[in-house]
Amino acid sequence: MYPQLHIYPDRIRQNAENIKKICDEKNIKVTGVTKVVSANIDVVKAIINAGITSLGDSRIQNIIHMKNNGIDAEFMLLRIPMKDELELVVDYVDIVLVSELETVKWLNAVAKEKNKIQNIVYMVDVGDLREGVWYENAVDEIILVEKYKNINLKGIGTNLGCFGGVLPSKDNMEILLGIKNEIEEILNRSLDIISGGNTAALTLIENNLLPKGINHFRLGESIICGTDATNNRVVPGNRQDTIIIEGQIVELKEKPSVPIGETGFDAFGRKPVFEDKGIRKKAILAMGEQDISPDGLIPLDEKIEVLHSSSDHTIVDVTDSDREYKLGDTIQFRMSYGCLLKAITSPYVEKIIEK
Repeated sequence: MYPQLHIYPDRIRQNAENIKKICDEKNIKVTGVTKVVSANIDVVKAIINAGITSLGDSRIQNIIHMKNNGIDAEFMLLRIPMKDELELVVDYVDIVLVSELETVKWLNAVAKEKNKIQNIVYMVDVGDLREGVWYENAVDEIILVEKYKNINLKGIGTNLGCFGGVLPSKDNMEILLGIKNEIEEILNRSLDIISGGNTAALTLIENNLLPKGINHFRLGESIICGTDATNNRVVPGNRQDTIIIEGQIVELKEKPSVPIGETGFDAFGRKPVFEDKGIRKKAILAMGEQDISPDGLIPLDEKIEVLHSSSDHTIVDVTDSDREYKLGDTIQFRMSYGCLLKAITSPYVEKIIEK
């Protein structure tokens, strides 16, 4: 059944090997992030086979899934944990990212009850306005973690690019390092992990701008998609044909390029904009917003234009294509990170592992 998601683990392994090599040269440990593929075990094994021994995911269910399928790795929970999942965190997670002292208090109580020590990385907001204690207050808040005897403050980290679009820079990495230095001086011990962010931070390595002391990255998009959405680029040396979606044509007709009649908003509250190109040959594919994000579809046939999607249909213009498409034919696309995230989680998209 279509749509089909064709997943190429060997291509993802090649990307992971390239990323690991780049980071190894700067003494950066990589946590491979598996959330965009919902911890698909074939993809997870590809990342492990590339030599990456730490895996991160934002969903505790995915970490449990990996462990239950025999994946031997260090597991990091990337999303700030909810109160009602803390028992699972202590049972299954090696390192958890936190940003609230109250959460640390709750974690400590659960870990004490289970006679365990829970490792945490305390997140610092250096400007992107997503998770983390605001950098000006970070030292005063983070040093209070030491009073919780069943919690090990393993390090600090930051996240950039995901909410405010703030780019990683030498300056905001220096802020993180300054906080690290103050904490280490007060606690009279070193922190193991100084996590400088995600795929968007790779440019700092490439341009030799990463300050010494940042020793950890959490990388998913660059490994699995070979792209860097925040910097609007492909990652040098990495492939982008790692996962392909294929949709089937259910209607193929010539129609005007501009709707006739007064227009309002579409089903998602958007106001579509149309360019008058006259009569065009349009194909409707049996996949829509419930499966993909149309603005994240990149046709392998470069002469096709993606026009728009409803919940269940995607309309593409095939007028200029060199191929004579027929009803029942399929069209293949690469995807943006956000588009893949939808496709992998849609139960209506068949997942096929390509060996």
